[in-house]
Amino acid sequence: MKDNIDALLDAWPGIWEGLVVTLELTVGGALVAFALAVLLGLAARANNVVIRGSARAFIEFFRGTSLLVQLFWFFYVVPLFGFLIEPLVVGILALGLNFGAYGAEVVRGAVNSVPQPQWEAATALDFSHWQRLRRVILPQAWAEMIPPLTNLLIQLLKGTALASYILLQDLTFEIDQLRQTTGDTLFAFGVGLVIYFVVGYLLTLLMNALEVRAKNRLGTGPSLREIFSLAPSDPRGMEVAKR
Repeated sequence: MKDNIDALLDAWPGIWEGLVVTLELTVGGALVAFALAVLLGLAARANNVVIRGSARAFIEFFRGTSLLVQLFWFFYVVPLFGFLIEPLVVGILALGLNFGAYGAEVVRGAVNSVPQPQWEAATALDFSHWQRLRRVILPQAWAEMIPPLTNLLIQLLKGTALASYILLQDLTFEIDQLRQTTGDTLFAFGVGLVIYFVVGYLLTLLMNALEVRAKNRLGTGPSLREIFSLAPSDPRGMEVAKR
């Protein structure tokens, strides 16, 4: 075990660099995926048949094909047409397109879940279509989107492990290097499991904080300050505390 710990300490700079690459893939892919999800999710509800049909075709194509094959396509096939893309950009692009297609269904479902009276009230206020979305519909839909988007974000984080197949020295690559150095598969991939879990848990806490804030702004939940406050904010709770 001491030899394994020494090997881990020696390999830690490389593991840290791999973790940075994994985080770059996660953040970059998440930003692309979210922008694409909002665009496609709203386009899938459009009255125009061409826009709606194009959005549906894009969504179904990227949901129905393998993320690994998409990575290989951008990395090995696209350069055949004269477009050379950096491995990190390939990873971000493939992750963004793939998970953006899944996220589009989340956005569409969340927007559809907003009660019809809310749409009618916004129309009665003489809001334009985009004003209705920005001021009334999306703030309510956003609170509903966050839990499923959190699941997709964690899946995206785990999907970054495929980046080692396109010559990126990410966390998975560095963990495999540790395995080869120590010859101990259990130890090396155990370290990898712990690191991925910690990163995933921190991302989950961040998304949970966003959910609390979104619901509080709608008046349907406590604020972050109330959640982390030691003293109860409810008057009845204050009475109980005094007793």
